[in-house]
Amino acid sequence: MSILRKSSKKVSSRRQINIKGVKDGILMLPKHEYRAIIEVSSLNFELKSEDEQDILIDTYEGFLNSLPCPLQIIVRIRELDMSKYLTDLKLRLEDEKEDIYIEQLKNYSQFVGNLVADNRILSRRFYIVLPFSAKGGDFEAVKEQLKINVDIVNKGLTRLGMHTRRLASLEMLDLFHSFYNPEQAKRQAITESVLRLVNSSYIKGEKI
Repeated sequence: MSILRKSSKKVSSRRQINIKGVKDGILMLPKHEYRAIIEVSSLNFELKSEDEQDILIDTYEGFLNSLPCPLQIIVRIRELDMSKYLTDLKLRLEDEKEDIYIEQLKNYSQFVGNLVADNRILSRRFYIVLPFSAKGGDFEAVKEQLKINVDIVNKGLTRLGMHTRRLASLEMLDLFHSFYNPEQAKRQAITESVLRLVNSSYIKGEKI
């Protein structure tokens, strides 16, 4: 089951996700389940030549055969909030002294404003979730195994010409925050204090 799938029941985000904690870039779930998340760049397959496409297909087949564990692919599509960007442009315009740059900033600000008014500006981000199950509670062993799995996946994707970056603890929590509370996430980012709160508090009565 997707770790980012929303529940139809009206319960808290914490109960929907069932997060036990986030530590050292590892999502800790109940029943000794753990997850690492990698952000991956996109690859425009259609712009490649036929020979390049054949090479990519063969390389991708080799990558799938080398996987150390199952994985989940997430495509995150979000509407960008351009208000801050437009505000920054306005401030730059107010501070600019050169007439030529003032005119350029005015034209560009108007262009961006019209573009945003008529279109939804979307961003797409791609993530790979790597799971790991442990019978015992040895977190260091879990950490080492997930690191090995992440390295294998990173190397395979690099051979495909893609860039990868493993999410840190705060970034993982922010990803869930933006998924379950998109409007609040625009106004208030996740901080280290929230991360410490998640790791120090548990759902009462829940079996871990």
